[in-house]
Amino acid sequence: MIWLRACWRLLRVAAHIGTGLAIVLLRFARLSPDQRGLRVQAWSMALLGHFGVSLQVRGQPPISGPVLLVANHLSWLDIPVLHAARHCRFVSKADVKGWPLIGLLATAAGTLYIERSTRRDALRVVHQMADALRAGEVLAVFPEGTTGDGRTLLPFHANLLQAALSAQAPVQPVGLRFVDQATGAACYAPSYTGDETLLGSVWRTLCAPPIVALLHYGPPEQPQGQNRRDWSQHLHSSVDSLRQK
Repeated sequence: MIWLRACWRLLRVAAHIGTGLAIVLLRFARLSPDQRGLRVQAWSMALLGHFGVSLQVRGQPPISGPVLLVANHLSWLDIPVLHAARHCRFVSKADVKGWPLIGLLATAAGTLYIERSTRRDALRVVHQMADALRAGEVLAVFPEGTTGDGRTLLPFHANLLQAALSAQAPVQPVGLRFVDQATGAACYAPSYTGDETLLGSVWRTLCAPPIVALLHYGPPEQPQGQNRRDWSQHLHSSVDSLRQK
């Protein structure tokens, strides 16, 4: 029964990705940015459903920008979870752009790409982010820089916070965790860390019983005179608290 359920979910996910590609290729060019955002949000919510994941939101997602969301990072599933609650433009590692199918969808959703190995590219992305925030957009980053195991929160990298400081935009902490729908216990099926493969993580999620993605938004924060390093440490504490509630 588990295999049958997983295969049925996989078929639905594949069909849904195909639908998303068709929308991007045939319709996105004619849509306004707001219409694209709503499309991405609706598509992401449906994708979660095909994976057997429901969404529970606590706190208030941003109604409008400018705001920079900072969240903990557990899985490849984090991005559609955040998109399903409120469309935002993510900052992602540059190699995602070259992933088959996923790269096209990520680019259509407004992703900003960063080559993390070069300081010059980080500065370019910070300037790009600051411009987007000044234009009133909602951006999102994972300051850990990689996926964690969900048990502890990795240290935050402070560099990208410079965009919010430069644009004088608030930062909103977000905590995310996955739980078993039946028991409420922590669920690590979608995890993607260490030696785990993406395909293995996807298949494990497809095989899992129903999962709830708990997304907890804290109130937007201003730096209040803090430099980006001190602000990063404060936001780390806020996200750590939110993800455990």
